[in-house]
Formats: sequence, C-alpha cells, structure tokens
Amino acid sequence: MPEDSATEVTAAGIARLAGVGRAAVSNWRRRHADFPRPVGGTETSPAFSLAEVERWLRAQGKLAEVPLRERVWQQLSGHPGGTVAGLVQTGCVLLLRRERGPALDTLTALPDARLAEALPGPLEEVLTLRLGLPRAVRTPLAGQLAPAVPLLRAALELAAELGGPRQAFEFLLGRHLDANPRQYTLTPPPLADLMAALAAAATATAGGPPATVLLDPSSGTGGLLRAAVRPAVLAVQDADPELAALSALRLALHGDADIRSAAGDTLRADAFPDLRADTVLAHPPFNERAWGHDELAYDPRWEYGFPARTESELAWVQHALARLRDGGTAVLLMPPAVASRRSGRRVRADLLRRGALRAVIALPAGAAPPYGIPLHLWVLVRPGADPRPPAEALLVDTAALAPDAGRDKLPWTALQNAVLDAWAGRAGDESLARSVPVVALLDDEVDLAPARYLTAPDAGGTAAELAAVRERLDETLRRTLALSPAPEAARPAPRPLTTVGELARTGALQLRTGGQGTAPAGRETAVLTEHDVLAGTAPSGTLPEAAGEPEEPVLVAEGDVVVPVLGGGPAARVVDAATAGAALGRNLQLLRPDPAALDPWFLAGFLRGTANNRQASSFASTATRLDVRRLQLPRLPLGDQRRHGERYRALAAFEEALRLTSRLGEQLVQGLYDGLADGSVRPG
Repeated sequence: MPEDSATEVTAAGIARLAGVGRAAVSNWRRRHADFPRPVGGTETSPAFSLAEVERWLRAQGKLAEVPLRERVWQQLSGHPGGTVAGLVQTGCVLLLRRERGPALDTLTALPDARLAEALPGPLEEVLTLRLGLPRAVRTPLAGQLAPAVPLLRAALELAAELGGPRQAFEFLLGRHLDANPRQYTLTPPPLADLMAALAAAATATAGGPPATVLLDPSSGTGGLLRAAVRPAVLAVQDADPELAALSALRLALHGDADIRSAAGDTLRADAFPDLRADTVLAHPPFNERAWGHDELAYDPRWEYGFPARTESELAWVQHALARLRDGGTAVLLMPPAVASRRSGRRVRADLLRRGALRAVIALPAGAAPPYGIPLHLWVLVRPGADPRPPAEALLVDTAALAPDAGRDKLPWTALQNAVLDAWAGRAGDESLARSVPVVALLDDEVDLAPARYLTAPDAGGTAAELAAVRERLDETLRRTLALSPAPEAARPAPRPLTTVGELARTGALQLRTGGQGTAPAGRETAVLTEHDVLAGTAPSGTLPEAAGEPEEPVLVAEGDVVVPVLGGGPAARVVDAATAGAALGRNLQLLRPDPAALDPWFLAGFLRGTANNRQASSFASTATRLDVRRLQLPRLPLGDQRRHGERYRALAAFEEALRLTSRLGEQLVQGLYDGLADGSVRPG
C-alpha cells in the first residue's frame, strides 16, 4: 500500500492504533525522546505524521501491523480538504467500483498521478447514470483527487475486505458520525425502520400500490430512505451541500434505485416542485424561526393554513403533503409541542377536518435526538378523489412499553410491533392506542397529545395484583433486615498498597476498555451499559449491526470486575453468570483478575472506596473521569483477600435488596394512588 506521509493523526488516533488510552500516548511523548514531533494541529491538540507514528510504534514493539480499516480512517481524517470532502471522493470511487468494477481495475494499475487524471471521466459517467442531472454530488477534478489517491486505493482494498463498496462506505461514514456526535442530528436505524414500515402499512391500508417513489426533503445522511423496501426512485434534498452529497452517494451504494438529489433549503428553494411521491419520510429540523415565514406568505403549499412563525414543523408537514400523489402517505418525526401549541391549532384542525392527519404516535424518550424528549410520529395521507374524510384519528402512546429505558435501551422490536398492531386495529389496550372521533378532537385547543385521550395504565394493576406486590415487599423487607450488616470497630493499621496499573503490568489482571464492536447482521448482542452497572440491572443495550465484517466487541466473563469511568460516584460490579457474555458498553473499564492472584470481590470492594476514587480521579469543568490504573488496594495473601471478598459480597447482596425494596415500594404506593383515584381500591 502506498505510504501517505502527509496524513496526520491526533493523540486519540495514536491511542486507537496501539489499542491504549490517551494517557499512555502522553506518557510516551514525555518518556521517549525519539517519539515523533508534532507536524500540525495546536499546542493543546497536536497532530503527528501517521507514517512516522507507525514506524515508531513498530520499533517499540507496540504495533505489529496497522489494521486496514484503521489506516483508511486515519488517511480519511487527514484528507487536506477535510473528512467530508474525503468521504465524498471515496464514495464516488466506491460507486465506480460497484457499477464498473473491471474498468476500475484497469485504471488502478496506473501510477498515482495518471490515476488522478484518468478518474474524472468515468466518475462523471457513473454519477450521471445513477444520480442524474442536476445533482448534489460534483464530479471531483484531477487536482482534487491527486492528494487523495492513496486514500482511494486503500478504500478499494477495504471494500474487498469488508464485502463490498457499500460496507466500506458505511464503515467510514459511521466512524465519521461517531467522531462528531454533536455535529449531526441522526435518525437511529431502528426508528427509520419503524417509519418506513408504518408508511408501507398506511399505503397498504389505503389500497394503493406499493410505494416506489420516495422523497426525504431533509435527508441528513440518508438514513431514512435507506430503510425503504425495493424503491424505484429516491429523491433527497438537504440544506447542507455536504450532507446532500453524502446521502445521495449512500443511497446509490445501498441499492439500484434511481437517485435524485439536490442541495438547498427545501422550504425556500424546493428542488422537486413537480414531484408526486408515493411516500415522504422526513425528520425535519425542529423549532426553526428563520424558516421563510415572511417571504413564503403566499406559497401554494399552505393548503391547510399559513403556519405561524413559531410553527416551522407545520410548514414541513404541508410541504410533505404537497409533494405526495393523491392517496400518498407521509410519516414525519415531530417534537411533541407541535401537537398542542395554540399557535398551530387552526392548521391542525384543518388537517383533521380534511382527513390529511391520520395518526399521532408518541414514542418513548430516547428514540431520537433530543433524547430526553418523547417525540411524536405523524402519519399523513394526501386526500384523494374520495370527498369523505375518515371519521376518526388514531392516537398511540408507547411510553409504557419502555418506562425509563432511555437512549440505546428501547425495545425496538416490541415498539414496532405495537405501533403496527395499533395501525391495523389490533391493539386492544386503550392505554396504548385508541381511534378518537375527529369531532371530539376539534375543540378550542385541538390538542392532539395522545396521553390526553388514552386510559392511563395502572401502576400496580388490580387490587389483587397490588396485594401480591405488598406481600413481596414484606418478604423483601424481612430479607433486607436480615442482610443488614453490623459494623465492627477495628483500629486502622498501615498496609502496603499496590495499584491497578501495577497489577496489570505484573499480569495479576487484564484491563479492557468498552464501547467498541458491532454485531453480525441479524443477530442481537446485549450490552452492559454504564447505567446497568450503576443501577444493578441486567444488560439493557444492544450492539449496532455491522455494515460489513463485524468488529469484535469486548465480552464480559463471570468474575470480571466492571468500573464506570465517568462520574456517577464510586461503583464496581462483579459479573455473574447471568451477565456473562454481554458486550462491554461505553465509559466502562473491565478488570479481569487472575483467580490465582486476586479475588474479584476483594478487588471490587476496595475499588468502591470513596477516598480511593477521589485520589484516582481527574476533574474537568463538566465531568469527573476516573483513571482506573491509579486505584489502590492493599497487598494481601489470597486467603485474606477472600475473607474481605465475602464481606463485600454480603454488602452487595444487601445493596441489591435495598434496590428491590425501593422499586416494590414505589410500585405499591403509585398503584394505591391510582387505585384510589379510579375507584378500583376502597379507601377503607
């Protein structure tokens, strides 16, 4: 593989290459005079030559060979035009590989300079064939391609390794999105699947043919339309030219549909005014004030009323309806305030009267950013030749399916099944879904928040079920009392101490960091999250599905000790048989003790010490970070360790009993409140 001496890498990239933490890279820079000097960046965030770093790591025995995917990523992140420009160029060449592989094989035999000169012609042909004209992706010129040739060659190798151009592009795009989480507002893949399935169900209910022409007017990275099944035409537009180009290339690499793409503000400069799509899927921007209210006052799209300046979302709703064929379906992700703001009540009322708004579905918090808000899905149908609008609108609230689940922990399969069953009229539970007469919704407020019209689920169930909760609480209280530890006074004596870092160097334990890895396609892998460790619950996360070759995660084993490293207070969890096999989540450190040298409960117990955590933590303006290697514990014979360990094990059992007591008590109290309020429990 040609060496790109111009590619730069940060300290974080070096740590990823060598499989160590950032602190280790800082130590190497201080301790080794021959460590490569910075070639760019800033004083606080220097950048180094990737080639020099590789040579140094190999000379030190810290790197046998850079994995291909890591090399490609470092070359991409060091692209002189920026990572996104590199992604677009890489996507163009990968699309050429997908469409005209043999012709590209001939070109790649050329020297770098001639390859850069030869590529623009074939790229223009393939981009025009798949994306048409005009399009959001500009054909890169020879001068732009010249510095990127090593990256492009490496990306083609990566495609062969991962199983194809699509998998290579998905890997690189996913790595870029993970590295810049605050820069993009993404629609999680399970939510995209739900929206696509819901749109297909709505189309089938209307009796129309399967959707073949789909539009996303705020496409982002193209995740929504990627979930469509067997489309013929996919149209995407985004105000950000880079995102419009990325989404077009992503969709072209994903399937064989004709792609139509444009960059520009959809509301002010619609690129597809004559399109009549079968389906519109959209995750539009929320709470925009500068959406074009003043200049668009007489726009013909406002069939249902001119949206107020504060109602940008209702402008997107009407844009979606305007781009549908008669009977076509739109599914939009909305903030919950759109269902009840007074400024939008007239538009909501007209949408209901004319049969355009068919359903409002409340999702649990954590479904999509902003993750702390329970977002809504709106299902819309463009009124057709039938002048009779439906007499009812479907309202669904799925919050009870995932109480306090939060981000990355939602039961997506159960959610999708529940929503589709509700749409098909199979819900049967009025606390989940209900078809409400439109006339009942057309009051002064036209408040469409589903919770307002649905029966609240009982917190504890019937009186008999609450009695069972009380019996279990009594039993747990007695058990908790029996487990309550009696402290025995002792005189502290100085003991020789060691650190986790020293134990790791001597082989008494292994250290692993969580947060990496992907699951093979079609197979779910549970993830032990930071919340699970702090709350003492079962693994609640799931690994993302691999775009190509799965990346092996760190799996926990029985007897491992898991420690959170970001805030949360002192915590350590010994992995039991039920948790073993789960993947290690983000912000978690795993300590795997050698049972011949260390007792896991002894280790976990001393790691929980408040003073121990304080001296091993660094404090920033927004978070506390624990350096696990600096945690201390006494040097004790294995027999003494086990005596301490038994005591710590008993404390852990007492702690779990306290947690269960709290949960049962809360369930009983809320259940009694609800039962007294609805009359199912007598006050006497």
